[in-house]
Formats: sequence, structure tokens, C-alpha cells
Amino acid sequence: MTKLRLAIVGAGPAGIYAADILLKHERAFEVSIDLFEQLPAPYGLVRYGVAPDHPRIKGIVNALREVLDSGDIRVFGNVRYGTDITLDDLKRHYNAVIFSTGAVRDAPLEMPGIDAHGSYGAADFVSWYDGHPDVPREWPLEAQSVAVIGNGNVALDVARMLAKHPEDLLPTEVPDNVYAGLQASPVTDVHVFGRRGPMQVKFTPLELRELGELRDVDMIVHEEDFDYDPASRDAITSNKQLTVIDRIFTQWRARETGSASRRLHLHFYARPVEVLTTDGAVSGFRYERTEPDGQGGVRGTGEFREVEVSALYRAVGYFGSPLDGIPFDERHGVIPNHEGQ
Repeated sequence: MTKLRLAIVGAGPAGIYAADILLKHERAFEVSIDLFEQLPAPYGLVRYGVAPDHPRIKGIVNALREVLDSGDIRVFGNVRYGTDITLDDLKRHYNAVIFSTGAVRDAPLEMPGIDAHGSYGAADFVSWYDGHPDVPREWPLEAQSVAVIGNGNVALDVARMLAKHPEDLLPTEVPDNVYAGLQASPVTDVHVFGRRGPMQVKFTPLELRELGELRDVDMIVHEEDFDYDPASRDAITSNKQLTVIDRIFTQWRARETGSASRRLHLHFYARPVEVLTTDGAVSGFRYERTEPDGQGGVRGTGEFREVEVSALYRAVGYFGSPLDGIPFDERHGVIPNHEGQ
């Protein structure tokens, strides 16, 4: 029987699942699979991109481990593509190569002041609180008021980790240095900004519900954001996830606030305009109030607002990195492909 030698660069979920699919697929040849990972351990963002207080999601590692323990896959850690192995090496020893190096850096957000001291990418912060070996063990947590830009699950993870009382993380696998850093944080207010409305968010109901369960943290929402347009009302009746999200917001709007020591503010219809700075450091965030445009998007209203903050995190998506010898789409951050090839 013909034997196919396959190399997979990147031992995160995509690489491991690709290997699993190939091994289970009916075929007229044997396959030998080698996984190459630049970090000491596999599992990618499941290990280094999921907040420590999400053990259910981190549990995916158990399924991935079963694939690797099947005995049909070899894993080589601490191997960096481009230096330790090259494309020529892979071509010489393998019949085919799968690149599953993922997206580990933040998508850019172009606006004045974004490079100021105290302005960070969410991906770096996530790597820090997950104990990624390539990230320094210290993180500057000096701000009382913080802005988080984005309306996806990563934005909510960042906001939750900043607002949550550190002692509530002790039952999790939070690294000691992260616990110490968060314990010393003076934060009292975390503001989350989204360009569109509450029915156009990208986070899941589970992530949202968890925010409302934080101990000694008031959830602050603004009534002006919940004057739904017809498209939003239709979305609530036709989408079960949005029905649940609307129910959560309705519960929060009925809550009394003012007694907690920390506050988590959700601002919708807020288009980022500028990071305000003083002496080169973040001192505020300026945004334009938007409104529905009737076609599923938003348009600017010409009304600008400012919030005083001294740190800012952008969580507007992850972006791929170029690989030596491989074409790269600079606009979308991916390897140019047709149906994966």
C-alpha cells in the first residue's frame, strides 16, 4: 500500500483536527503525520487564548489529547518554521504540507493615538493572563478606568478579567503572577465600546450572562441604546441567540446599581475616533455616536463624546502572520487559497 508522508505546521485545534480527519478518512493509502509546533506544548489558542475561568472551553484539550494519544501522529515541539525547519526541508521529506499556524496577533485599528503608552492589543493581554511563554510575566495594570474596543467574545473576556475580583479566580488555573498582577490593579471602571447596536453584537449569550454574574460589579447599560429599529426587533424574533441576549439586557436594565465597588459599562452605537493622550499616554477615548442605517449597518450622527480612561485595549479581531516562502494576503491576513489549497 502506498504511504503518504504529511507535515502539519501548527499543533493547535485546526492542525490536530486536520490530522484526525485524515486518519479517519477512508483511503487507498497509508498516511504518516508529523505535527510541528513552535511552542513547547500543543493545543494553540485552547491553551493560550481561553480565559482561565472558562474551564468548559479549555476542556476541549481532552478531545485533542485523545487524537494525539492515538499513536498515529508524531508531535515535535519547540520547532520554529522558517529557522528550525524550512519550506525546502518540508518539500524534501513530505508529500504534502498543511499550514495551520492560526492568527495570534491583533488586527490593526487605525486612529490617532492608538500607539500611545497604555494602549494595548487584546491578544497580548490574553497571552499574558494565560501564561504564554513568549510574553513577559509582568503586565502594567495601573489604570482606574479602562476602555475595551470591540463587541466579540475576546472583548468580553478582557473586560471580565479586568473587572473581576482576583480572588474569584483562585479556583481556576490562573497563573500566580497573573493573580498577583490583577490583585494590585486599581481598576474601578471598565468601558466596552461597540460600533453597532446591542442586537448586532458578535459575542455569545453565555459570555454575556457571565458578565452579569460577577461579584461586586455593577452592569451599566444606557437606555438610549435600546430604542430598537425594525431590523433589530425582527432579529430578536427570528434568532434564538439574540432573543436570549435581549432577555439578559432587559434584566440588567431593571437592576439597581450604585452599591458595587466596580462597574462594567457597555456602550453601543460608538464608533472609535481617537485615543486622547496627555504627555504621550492614554488619557481618554473619543467616539462618534452612530445610528442604524436601515440596511444592517450604521452611520455617523455627527455627535462626538469622550470618556476619561487611562488604558485602552483593542479587541477587533485576530490577524494572521506571514510565513517564509509562502504567499500572504496582507489585507485579510491569510494564505491566499482556493477551497483551502
